Amino acid sequence: MVPMTAEERQREIVRAARATGSVDVAALAAGLGVAKETVRRDLRALEDHGLVRRTHGGAYPVESAGFETTLAFRATSHVPEKRRIAAAAAGLLGDAETVFVDEGFTPQLIAEALPADRPLTMVTASLPVAGALAGNENVSVLLLGGRVRSGTLATVDHWTTKMLAGFVVDLAYLGANGISREHGLTTPDPAVCEVKAQAVRAARRVVFTGVHSKFGAVSFCRFAEVGAVETIVTSTLLPASEAHRYSLLGPQVIRV
Repeated sequence: MVPMTAEERQREIVRAARATGSVDVAALAAGLGVAKETVRRDLRALEDHGLVRRTHGGAYPVESAGFETTLAFRATSHVPEKRRIAAAAAGLLGDAETVFVDEGFTPQLIAEALPADRPLTMVTASLPVAGALAGNENVSVLLLGGRVRSGTLATVDHWTTKMLAGFVVDLAYLGANGISREHGLTTPDPAVCEVKAQAVRAARRVVFTGVHSKFGAVSFCRFAEVGAVETIVTSTLLPASEAHRYSLLGPQVIRV
């Protein structure tokens, strides 16, 4: 059998990472029939190209303009971490009466964690979020109309942003595909970016929620600077030193 070229190996590594959510150096070395150091070298090259981010013993895929995980996949990754983050974020509701909830699995968990015994008006582009809240008689749900994206089950395009532009909300819970000190909050799809940017403009307070792996990641479209966010809620898997660097840009950073 002819050995794979470096390019072929790296293509296979990216495919495997996107299919399973992460890859392990030892397993890749065995599967590809190469030394672990060769795999590590491939992962370094892929990280340099922004396709993966390395972890201790492996790597996970970076979402980009050409690749985005589905909502179904997000509902299976980092779930305990996301639940802790969502519970802490819901605790920041304060006296807000009107709330925007972003698309994504963590925002959906936040919506489900919000108090069910007080009147709230919830604005969302997410069909799963609207469905989760619609049965609560204390919650008035405004679902933004537009084109539904199949992977995330959320609406986008000018219908969505035009409707959202007519609102002023007390609090917006936002997610992102990446957050970095240099490039702010980013997402792969320009249509999604427009909705998120409009939510930032519509909100008196903005809370960003994200697992530790979002930090330092950069996607194609920027919708907000870090300083536009009042609070960042993440987990203790983000080092305290890194959390402090983000706090210097303005937000309170809560690690749970």
